[in-house]
Amino acid sequence: MSTSIQSLESSLATELGRVVVGAESTLRALVVALVARGHVLVQGVPGLGKTLLAKTLAQALGGEFKRIQGTPDLMPSDIIGVHVFDEARRDFVFRPGPLFADVVLVDEINRAGPKTQSALLEAMEERQVSVERSVFALPPDFLVLATQNPREFEGTYPLPESQLDRFMLRIDMDYPERAAEAEILNRYGAQLAAPQQTIEGIKSIDRGLLHDARAEAERIHVADALTAYVLDLVRASRENTRVSLGLSTRGALALLKAARVAAGLRGADFVSPDDVKEVAPWVMPHRLVLTPEAALEGTKDIEVVQALLADTAVPR
Repeated sequence: MSTSIQSLESSLATELGRVVVGAESTLRALVVALVARGHVLVQGVPGLGKTLLAKTLAQALGGEFKRIQGTPDLMPSDIIGVHVFDEARRDFVFRPGPLFADVVLVDEINRAGPKTQSALLEAMEERQVSVERSVFALPPDFLVLATQNPREFEGTYPLPESQLDRFMLRIDMDYPERAAEAEILNRYGAQLAAPQQTIEGIKSIDRGLLHDARAEAERIHVADALTAYVLDLVRASRENTRVSLGLSTRGALALLKAARVAAGLRGADFVSPDDVKEVAPWVMPHRLVLTPEAALEGTKDIEVVQALLADTAVPR
């Protein structure tokens, strides 16, 4: 008998599979973020379908969807909204921006300037925005799906550490396998319509299923030894000689929450160390700031995470 979390993954896999090819591991990460109410950063070189994946997920989730295209001249008011003078009311009225939606796709977020990137901090953490001494609440299921190209690409701005820490997961998209790429060519190569035009046929999942999955994840047991294991990983990241900034307390919480959902995806009612190891490559790498020496040596953040997992003792 499948659980609510497993049913949610199955429903999303069916709908996303109508458009996206070869994204099975990516789908699992997205389900973890959805159930745990976390924001997602999708990273990869141009042309891998990051935007297509985000738009398809938004269509499958239903609710209001807005898209923000990251550009160097994008201003905070362009995404938050502005006060405009209403002639009829003879007063200034707030006109909300695209940030006021259930699912917000920020495409190529690292092409926006630091000022605009920082405008997302309050929204992502507190699900509200402050404009001219007034606070406006965002939708309860507010979710940010951001895509970015590698920072070494021309015309990009590295995201500040405070913003990276607000993304629960970072999904690294690589080139698809040959069989998956062949299916993409066979499916879309013979038609003039773009893959994005097929998204309209995606059916929205039952929102009640998502709420049931979240309630189910909250009931999954976390043993004291498992909590200690997470804390050991966090401390190891802070003391690693190749890392100048390790995991924050927010990062530790994200790791534990994601592991609970991973346990639910395998049908268990308790979290195991293997669940933590499964989600760690999504939760930890983007939160680590490597030392200049490690960066010069070509060390990658995911390599540091793999070393931390290998060196940290696993509780029995």
